[in-house]
Amino acid sequence: MSGHSKWANIQHRKGRQDKKRGKLFSKLIREVTVAAKYGSDPGANPRLRAAIDKAKSQSMPKENIDRAITRGSSDEDGFNFEEVTYEGYGPGGAAILIECMTDNRNRTVAEVRHALSKFGGNLGSDGSVSYLFEKVGLMTLPEVNNKNETMEIAIDSGAEDLETNEDGSIDIITTPAEFMNVKESLVAEGINPEISEITMRASVSVSMDVKHAESMLKLLDVLEDLDDVQAVHSNAEIPDEVLDSIG
Repeated sequence: MSGHSKWANIQHRKGRQDKKRGKLFSKLIREVTVAAKYGSDPGANPRLRAAIDKAKSQSMPKENIDRAITRGSSDEDGFNFEEVTYEGYGPGGAAILIECMTDNRNRTVAEVRHALSKFGGNLGSDGSVSYLFEKVGLMTLPEVNNKNETMEIAIDSGAEDLETNEDGSIDIITTPAEFMNVKESLVAEGINPEISEITMRASVSVSMDVKHAESMLKLLDVLEDLDDVQAVHSNAEIPDEVLDSIG
C-alpha cells in the first residue's frame, strides 16, 4: 500500500479480489451488459467504453465481451438486473457506498445489512453519506520523467485536475465522460497509469486506527465478495504505519 494515491488508499485489495477470477469475470460481464442497455456503440456510450476497457484489462476474452454487449443491447429476456446503491457506516464511523446490480433487492439489502452489522457498521438511509462522494475518473501515474509534458497531455485531452502525491506519483482526475479520452491519450504517448478506474471520490476522509482498520478491511472484503456487489467505496483512510502493523 505504501506510496499509493490517497484516493485509492482503501481500494488496495484489488489484487486479492482479482485472484477470484471467476467471480470477477461475472461482475465485469454484468457491468458490460448493463452499460450496453444505454447503447451498443462504445464511441457514443462512455460508460460502455470504460466497461469494455476494464474487462480487457483483466484479460476477458473478446467473445465474452461481445456476447455481453449483444445481450444488453437486445434487452434479452431473463436479464432484469437493476442498479441500486446502498449507503451506510463502517467501523470508526467511516462512510461507505455499495454499488450493486441485482435481480432481487430483498436478497441484496439483507446481505449488505448483515455484512455491515457483523463488523460494527449499519445501513443508512438514502442520502445519508452519498453527499460526501463525487463520481470521477481517476488515473494514478508512477513518478514520471517529464511532469510538465504529462500534465499538458492530460489537460489537453480533458483532465480536470492533477495532484502530486508524497511519493512523486500523480493523480489525474477527470469527469466520467472524459475518462477514456484522457487515458487513451496518455497510453498513446507511452504513459501507462498504475491505477485506472471510474470511482467515487470522498470530499473528506476518516483516518483509521489499528482496531478500526482491521475491521474495515474485513468488512470491505466481505462486501466485495457478495455476488450482487459491483463496487465498494469508502472515505476511510488507513495510514501506512497502521497498514504495516496489520500486515
